[in-house]
Amino acid sequence: MPDYSNKPEDDLYHKLEWVMFLRVVFTSLLLGSTIILQFSEKPFPLTGPLLVLYGLIVTIFLLSFCYALIFKQVKRKLIFAYIQIGIDTFAVTTIIFVTGSFASIFSFLYLVIIIYSSMLLFRRGSMVMAVLCSIQYGILIDLEYYGIINSFSMNGSNAIGSYAWSQVLFKVVITMVACFAVAFLSGFLSEQLRRTRNKLSALEDRIKRVEKMAYMGEMAAGITHEIKNPLASLSGSIQILRKEVLYNPEHDKLMQIVLRETDRLSALVNNFLLFAKPPAGKIEKIELESALTETVKLFEKDKAGTDKVTIKSEFSSNIWIEMDPVHLRQVIWNLLLNAAEAIEGEGLVGIKTYPLKHNYAGIEISDNGCGITDRYMQSIFDPFFTTKASGTGLGLSIVHSILESYDTWLDVESKVGRGTKFSFKLKRRYPPT
Repeated sequence: MPDYSNKPEDDLYHKLEWVMFLRVVFTSLLLGSTIILQFSEKPFPLTGPLLVLYGLIVTIFLLSFCYALIFKQVKRKLIFAYIQIGIDTFAVTTIIFVTGSFASIFSFLYLVIIIYSSMLLFRRGSMVMAVLCSIQYGILIDLEYYGIINSFSMNGSNAIGSYAWSQVLFKVVITMVACFAVAFLSGFLSEQLRRTRNKLSALEDRIKRVEKMAYMGEMAAGITHEIKNPLASLSGSIQILRKEVLYNPEHDKLMQIVLRETDRLSALVNNFLLFAKPPAGKIEKIELESALTETVKLFEKDKAGTDKVTIKSEFSSNIWIEMDPVHLRQVIWNLLLNAAEAIEGEGLVGIKTYPLKHNYAGIEISDNGCGITDRYMQSIFDPFFTTKASGTGLGLSIVHSILESYDTWLDVESKVGRGTKFSFKLKRRYPPT
């Protein structure tokens, strides 16, 4: 699938903004309810728990202000999110402590933290927060039960002393189980939502790409036919002139240039026509390992392969597909050539096949070259788009058009400075009998 690295980062950025805003809202509600609770009693008590709670509220406000100040300067938003939510778990533990510890009704706030951590950090993050919440709650109740800390409730009562150890253990275990259950379920749902969004985004990109390529293909088919006929007439006329006019070195040199450039234009037009309307071809059953091995050997012998590139092949045996052998060779050749040209100096090109679910076969060609920037990712399949000093920019366009005729598509993943991976899948067939 396309790898647009900024999309997850931007998504996390906006989610963190919402979390920071909602944290301030929650803290404001906590402050308001605390003030109302205090003023409902006369005379106005200013007990230890209230002082701790006010201190916690001020601390959260100050932290939120600091978060807002440094938010745009922080580059690693994921670590920043872990730090923020980790601090939130300690804040919740403090709230539970000052509202009765074992008797507190606010232990459910752990579950709230785990749920929104799954939205930002997905399954792994929610599990990390579940572990943090469970450890903090377990330590808090143990310390209170063994008298190491005194119950810090709003009314000063020691609720845990009236319960047997089995009841205390039961509540602690239930709270921990609830934390991990919520972490698992919310993490699972968040992962499913992320996969669905990625698939929809990839599908949307493919639909846009297919629509654009279809429009270009229709336009190209008409233009290439109009160009081929004048080129053929021009080439034929020059050849006749070379035979009939008196030999003149200067004139002959000019006619050779015209013929050479006419042949080059003709080859370019043929490639453009192949992109616009790939020929139907003759569908055959092909054993991938032998077909790709032959293509790789030819590529290594061709000057396009060059000595600087090492090709590493990993083929699964006994994988059969149905495809025109010429089309398959064209697709693999263009992808190998594209991979080799992406490497400056010595490098590695990998080609592999593997079985996939639902009776499909995967084909993957990768390189450790320069990679593709986000700026160019949207244009790599456009005809005549190239960042190379030489080349027509039709290679990937032709590959895309050929694969589209077999109801499949080309996926690309790339990281700048680390390389690119192209992959596609084809329906598997039974071997010929």
